[in-house]
Amino acid sequence: MRLWLLIAAISGFLAVALGAFAAHGLQGRLGAKELGWIDTGLRYQMFHAVALLGVALLSREVTVGLLQVAGWSFTLGTLIFCGLLYAMALGAPRFLGAIVPLGGLAFLTGWLALAWFALRLR
Repeated sequence: MRLWLLIAAISGFLAVALGAFAAHGLQGRLGAKELGWIDTGLRYQMFHAVALLGVALLSREVTVGLLQVAGWSFTLGTLIFCGLLYAMALGAPRFLGAIVPLGGLAFLTGWLALAWFALRLR
């Protein structure tokens, strides 16, 4: 529980901090496309920070491998999907965009693991 709560808190904090930085420090410096990438990354990061809070709360009651899969998948998805969108917006090579969908697959894996966990609840 503690690990997922910590990762959720750090991820949520970083999403708010990056959002403020983008809104105040990057307006006028980046194009609409790049700001859109940042916005997409921020939304997905915050959604999955909240999802990690759910994993943390559920793992308080039970220790099930599916919750671990969900937590690590949400974390990996945030790092790959959001991280690469931020990096590309700030000037990293565009070929990294080919890797971004792997982060989306990690997110999907996390949600499927959470659904499977829910189906197995008694």
